[in-house]
Amino acid sequence: MKRKEFFKILDREGFDRLRVRLEIDKGELINIIVQYESLIDNKWTAIIRYDIEHGFFHRDMITPKGEKIKTPIDISDLNSATIYAEQDIKDKWEYYKQRYLKELKR
Repeated sequence: MKRKEFFKILDREGFDRLRVRLEIDKGELINIIVQYESLIDNKWTAIIRYDIEHGFFHRDMITPKGEKIKTPIDISDLNSATIYAEQDIKDKWEYYKQRYLKELKR
């Protein structure tokens, strides 16, 4: 099994990034994690994560308290799921960050 992990910077300052982790076995994608992270208080903090833990593709919205709000997404093909997750984070990372920071202030 081969594991690939890489980052894509989302903002000019480098404070927001997309982490992609792929596991490939015999040329087949078998596991994915696509995660939006922001540098908050000098620590990389996961805010949104897409994965297939628990046996289904879903999005975890992570609260400042560490709670995970799961939303199932009906995509069974892991290649399509990876593309979907990356595009969603690229399109909405600023919204996700503002939501997280708003909850952090409570």
